[in-house]
Amino acid sequence: MHTPPLASGPQGPRHLRPLLDTVLDALHTGTHARGGPLPTGGPDTVTAAVHDAAGDLLPDRGDPDALRTLVHAFAAGAADPAHPLCAAHLHCPPLAVAAAADLAASALNPSLDSWDQAPAASALETLLTRTLARETGHTDGLVTTGGTEANQLALLLARETHGTVRLVHGANAHHSLPRAAWLLGLPDPVVVPAPAGTLDPVALDDALTRLPGPRGSVLVAATAGTTDTGLIDPLPDIAARCTAHGARLHIDAAYGGALLFSDHHRAKLTGLDAAHTITLDLHKLGWQPVPAGLLTVRDAHDLAALHHRTDYLNADDDTEAGLPDLLGRSLRTTRRPDVLKLAVTLKTLGRTGLGALVDQVCAHAREFADLVHADPRFHLHDRPAISTVLFRPAHAPDPAVAAVRRHLLTTGRAVLGRARADGRLWLKATLLNPATRPDDLRALLTLVHRTHAEGPR
Repeated sequence: MHTPPLASGPQGPRHLRPLLDTVLDALHTGTHARGGPLPTGGPDTVTAAVHDAAGDLLPDRGDPDALRTLVHAFAAGAADPAHPLCAAHLHCPPLAVAAAADLAASALNPSLDSWDQAPAASALETLLTRTLARETGHTDGLVTTGGTEANQLALLLARETHGTVRLVHGANAHHSLPRAAWLLGLPDPVVVPAPAGTLDPVALDDALTRLPGPRGSVLVAATAGTTDTGLIDPLPDIAARCTAHGARLHIDAAYGGALLFSDHHRAKLTGLDAAHTITLDLHKLGWQPVPAGLLTVRDAHDLAALHHRTDYLNADDDTEAGLPDLLGRSLRTTRRPDVLKLAVTLKTLGRTGLGALVDQVCAHAREFADLVHADPRFHLHDRPAISTVLFRPAHAPDPAVAAVRRHLLTTGRAVLGRARADGRLWLKATLLNPATRPDDLRALLTLVHRTHAEGPR
């Protein structure tokens, strides 16, 4: 029986090279077939096209052209975050150098559950997590699948460190925080008002005053970059209230954390280093392939709560002999080496290069907000705090705003998000593409106006 070629080993690169040509060609033809930021026709049309390309996914005899066929269909039916009119979510176009590094990680396939499966990857992970932790003013960190897992770990570490914990968060907090409290069996969270879109420190102080319990039994979660608007909570004031009441502080900076790389914007994160734990997510404002999350910790001793022993992975005598114990670095067992793409990106671009990308997308958001503000056909919600702009056609009722977005999606012409603020529905443009041009921003606004003027569909 013929053995299919393997991706690693002495012959791995030779086997991969022609396959990469096939993949790149199929990406090109699929993208050309799509023609825009999203496939046309909506879910039923896309599903039919995928089913037609896939056919029988488990045939009796294999199809040697499956790679080309399915990658083409995958690209033709994709939402392309590198397209300038794809601006709905915190869904970034990955850097080419990061995607190339991710290929190497996939080919070698280290598994970060024991040192003998990932010698270099485990050393690089330690170096990377401590490097990024230092950027936040912390000592260590864990690699996660994203903000949701990082927020869950923050609550878990707080509970295990203090024995019990009550979560207090703003009404603007990410949905993963109350969900993590539910998952961990914690009491119902206390929700603090956020009337201006950010957590109200006075209301927080009132809530902390009313909560009983010893010091450390309350975990306050603040946000540095909300999903809907990109707003940043008043971190120094919140940190001061936490200190006064003996509360533990977690800051969800999944969106805004990368502002640290920018000399122009890092001051917006003043007070970040006061947190006990911080969520970062570089597959948002970091241009990484998914996943690329982290949780940093001020006190590395908090990570002891994750210690776990199983003889086949971290036997006592192996650990005593100097083999690193990796099970305490995550709740997951098998973990892919997501650190490689991150390390390659940091090393390739440096702080200056990453900061320049951050500055570019923030500037694009300001330019787009200026266009909206100057156009009487639209209403602007507010000036962008990071790179998110909320806007809507002037005098349009909420159903019409929703219809505009859906029509743009199903025709594949533009990808915009939606958000509720001030009791109204807004279109959301999340600008994460550094290559976006002023003409692209004007074209997006023109497209929204024409779609609205043509009426509901």
